[in-house]
Amino acid sequence: MDNPSLVGTLMSAPSSRGDDLHRLSHEVEWLEIRADLVGDLDVGWIRSHFSGRLLFTLRSTAEGGCFDGSVGDRHRWLLRAASQYDAIDLEGDRDLVPRLLRRVPPAKRLISWTGSSADVGRLRARAHAITSVPAWLYSLSVPAKSSRDGLVPLNLLRTLDRRDVVAYATGEAGFWSRVVAPHFGAPVVFGIANTQEASLGQPTISQLIQDYGFPEPPPLRALYGIVGDPVGHSLSPRLHNAGYRALGLPCLFVPFQEASFDGFWTQMVQNNAIESLGVSLNGLTVVSPHKEAALTAGVSGSAMVQRAFSTNIFTKNGHRWTADTTDPEGTVLALRTRGIPITHQKTAVIGCGGAGRAVAAALDELGANVTLVNRSAARGQQAQMRLGLPFVPLSAFSPDDYSMVVNATPLGRQGEALPFDVRRMRMGGSVIDLAYGRELTPLIRQALALGLTAIDGLEVLRIQVLRQFHLMTNAELPPDLCREELGLPDRELAAAR
Repeated sequence: MDNPSLVGTLMSAPSSRGDDLHRLSHEVEWLEIRADLVGDLDVGWIRSHFSGRLLFTLRSTAEGGCFDGSVGDRHRWLLRAASQYDAIDLEGDRDLVPRLLRRVPPAKRLISWTGSSADVGRLRARAHAITSVPAWLYSLSVPAKSSRDGLVPLNLLRTLDRRDVVAYATGEAGFWSRVVAPHFGAPVVFGIANTQEASLGQPTISQLIQDYGFPEPPPLRALYGIVGDPVGHSLSPRLHNAGYRALGLPCLFVPFQEASFDGFWTQMVQNNAIESLGVSLNGLTVVSPHKEAALTAGVSGSAMVQRAFSTNIFTKNGHRWTADTTDPEGTVLALRTRGIPITHQKTAVIGCGGAGRAVAAALDELGANVTLVNRSAARGQQAQMRLGLPFVPLSAFSPDDYSMVVNATPLGRQGEALPFDVRRMRMGGSVIDLAYGRELTPLIRQALALGLTAIDGLEVLRIQVLRQFHLMTNAELPPDLCREELGLPDRELAAAR
């Protein structure tokens, strides 16, 4: 595979000083100006801050953009841009007219098409239609409702075997196809240029570089992934892919955004859909809300999976899949690393979802006195019957008598009230928050301020990923690499201040 070029898409106005454009000059070869979003920018000023090449795009509403002017206005704008930009995006259904083709030479044309296509045959016919017009690059994209929709453009690339066509699925469910497409010949990858957060299923340039190793991704023979809804925030791709690169493994870890695990399992795993690309699917991590639903796939599970009725990892040995859970290890090993005893600790686990049940079961088996806490009484009582542990509704819970509290809910991360009043915990107590974000969660910050032992969700994640990596690949993810990728050294220094 030749290394693809990175195209940074400018979806909002750059900073007035142009610092973001200057940084992009060191990261991408092309800067795409989405004029339908940012308007008519000063091209001379952009070139004074960005040293790469410029692509002009005026995406129409018919193809998912914001330009809804007349055809005449559109073509006048494209013609004006043709004298200022290095390439012009011409939409295959509305811009391939003699007037534009005379003024925009083939070396400057990117011909694009966006639309629904149910199968490879129909998409191939569309590809043949637009590639009959000479151009520098051709782009085809299809909307994705599920991960399966990403297979159509990837199979097109595999069978076309051309180095001037990029094809992928759009939307959050199609995200994975964007980062896999270069392995089947796509010569460019588009990423959002001037934001830290992915939008509508399109990766950022920083994600492409940090999480997926672009512009020099490793070879691909095995695919791994995380299945959930949502999964866009997950740091698992960054950690697993960094490990593959460090160890020279021809693997890629991608997010599969799926509303239904049963649909994903049927359409992507049972029928060997990934293998149709010539790549094997060898392992999956499973996150909310699928940790219970995944067990309906009928694979064998460990004793802990059966007790907690929850799984967060599927591994493959030959043609056989096995379900396991690393949720307990993340919490238990984090406590042991801090020298915190578990036996006889009066412990509350808040949240009776899959992770909460697995953690509660593990702490119980290690001798802690565990109480389940949940906002929904019905779900809490179900967990109580399954695990044989006492249950208290969240509305009646107080941490006064507990020496350890595990928060297995997202409460507090988005500005909601914290799940309990940390100030009422015993002195010398411990707080474990399974949630994580770019910054310390409010729960962890408050626990630290009160002098309690606080274990952050990123620390738990690190331990889990080390175990998951080994289960999936039978290799060891370098621990220091994992810490660095998560930014834990800087985070620990900040927490100590």
